[in-house]
Amino acid sequence: MEFEVWHIWLIASVLLFILEIILPSFVVFNFGIGALVASLVAGLGGSPQWQVLFFSLATLMSFFLIRPALKKWAYRRSDKIETNMTGLVGKKGVVVETIDPGKNTGRIVIDGDNWLARSHDSSVIGIHTRVVVTRVDSIVMEVKKLENHS
Repeated sequence: MEFEVWHIWLIASVLLFILEIILPSFVVFNFGIGALVASLVAGLGGSPQWQVLFFSLATLMSFFLIRPALKKWAYRRSDKIETNMTGLVGKKGVVVETIDPGKNTGRIVIDGDNWLARSHDSSVIGIHTRVVVTRVDSIVMEVKKLENHS
């Protein structure tokens, strides 16, 4: 079997698409699009200069037109998922060391984890009081008393 130039461009395109699966960044994918277009140009009898030109143009166009749309679609839910420390905002806990801004003390337990805590309004909150996290500042939870103790 004899390979023609358009076969080589097509094989390169497929390999680049496969590589994109391994390295998900939406960068290698653009070169695959360019190679696919260059394969089409080669198949239609275009000269090597035209193949390289169309490869370059298709790669640039897909990089600036297709890539942003794909990233937006692929990561459409990722900014709504709260993880790490931001996931603690709104969680309820129990005070295990009196929160007293004057003495710079205070610890709470949330889901079995012990955290430094400060009152959001600089009030003193006693032991065994149920609180809710209003903000996270580094490793310190800013909390307020739960009104209904639910």
